[in-house]
Amino acid sequence: MRKFVYLDHAATTPARPEVVEAMLPYFTEKFWNPSSVYSPAAENKQAIDQCRDLIGKTLGTEGKNIYFTAGGSESDNWALKAAAEAYETKGKHIITSKIEHHAILHTCDYLESRGFEITYIDVDENGILKLDQLEEAIRPDTILISIMFANNEIGTIQPVKEIGEIARKHGVIFHTDAVQAYGQIPINVDEYGIDMLSASGHKLNGPKGIGFLYIRKGLKLRSFIHGGAQERKRRAGTENVSGIIGLGKAVEIAFDTMEERTSKEREVRDYAIDRILAEIPYCRLNGDRRKRLPNNINISFQFIEGESLLIMLDMAGICASSGSACTSGSLDPSHVLLAIGLPHEIAHGSLRMTLGEETTKEDMDYVIDKLKEIVDKLRSMSPLYEDFVKQSR
Repeated sequence: MRKFVYLDHAATTPARPEVVEAMLPYFTEKFWNPSSVYSPAAENKQAIDQCRDLIGKTLGTEGKNIYFTAGGSESDNWALKAAAEAYETKGKHIITSKIEHHAILHTCDYLESRGFEITYIDVDENGILKLDQLEEAIRPDTILISIMFANNEIGTIQPVKEIGEIARKHGVIFHTDAVQAYGQIPINVDEYGIDMLSASGHKLNGPKGIGFLYIRKGLKLRSFIHGGAQERKRRAGTENVSGIIGLGKAVEIAFDTMEERTSKEREVRDYAIDRILAEIPYCRLNGDRRKRLPNNINISFQFIEGESLLIMLDMAGICASSGSACTSGSLDPSHVLLAIGLPHEIAHGSLRMTLGEETTKEDMDYVIDKLKEIVDKLRSMSPLYEDFVKQSR
């Protein structure tokens, strides 16, 4: 029987059995609309608020500052568009980075079409934001800074606390896309100076179609979806009760297990990185070696195409990616890898492997052994590699 190894947890994670079990009653006997006035519906509303309070506690804030959404992309859109609308009388300048998720970058494109000006800050060769450039970019009309907590492709963790301090110093709202970081890294919104934070359920073994946006008390953000009075009149629509319950359970487990789980992931991650760099020539690790997500490995292999590598890994029962799942249909090299200075030909040969708590060293031994075979085979068919070898002799 062919071995199967799933290494794309940054794209999505399996829902835990405990999460599914917690959700099931809300599809059947507890199907009530939380906005209704009868007592069973009130119990659903109470259950939602308990999940809200739980999530707030994990961020060091009150539950009333947590607003449920359909996921990370909606939360990002809401944060940027609502802040732009609410504060455009102060200014129309927004700052972000060149390595953001497309939920941010494409929203910025939209806002530019509406007359806003966007400044895109550079990162260094490890993907860490240039703080001096960030502070220099702030102007009297700057209303928002949006920088991701940790990058979804190369795993680099940003100096979020320092970014928050800069934003606070200049009186600018600070939003962070924490979709990859939430549940993997302890986050306190007050300590880090975060005004808005986006997260998604299916990145931490919860259900798809549910996420949240943290909004600091006092921010004058308007409704993103208009209709009823749900989410304290800020997001209309009948609540996704089962999804919220599932998210709450996933969050509870993620934070209860965080220290042990991420320690194991780091150990397996570093073991795999060390083997790859030692045993496969002409490859490089992308992202900071230490300031990275516990489960992220991103390697570029010279003289091969990432798409061919992924297909051959799939044939060996190995699921990985070349970058963000949201751009899997694109033939363009990763904007993140270009931003850290990789030339197109090397960026095209990238592989992202993101581990889960069940991933073992034995799994990675199988993956790396197959990877060595596949890289050798692909290079043997590469005229560029053949020319490189001849020139090196």
